Amino acid sequence: MRRNRSSLSGASSYKEIGEYWDTHDLSEKWAETRKAEFDVAIESETVYCAIEKGFSEKVYSIAKKRGFPQTL
Repeated sequence: MRRNRSSLSGASSYKEIGEYWDTHDLSEKWAETRKAEFDVAIESETVYCAIEKGFSEKVYSIAKKRGFPQTL
C-alpha cells in the first residue's frame, strides 16, 4: 500500500481498511468523500454449451422476466 494513499479509515494497510469497513458504514464518512470519475470497459461474451432443454427454457424464462434480451 502506498504511504500517500488517501483513506477515510485512517488505516495503514489493506487488512486494516477491510477491518474498519467491516464495522463502519460509509454514511458516517459521506461528508469527507469527493467525487470520482472513471471509465469502465464492459465486454460481453457469448458462450455455447449443451444443456438439458427444460433447463434452457427455464433460464430463458427467468432472463426474459429480468429484462435480458433473448439472443438465440
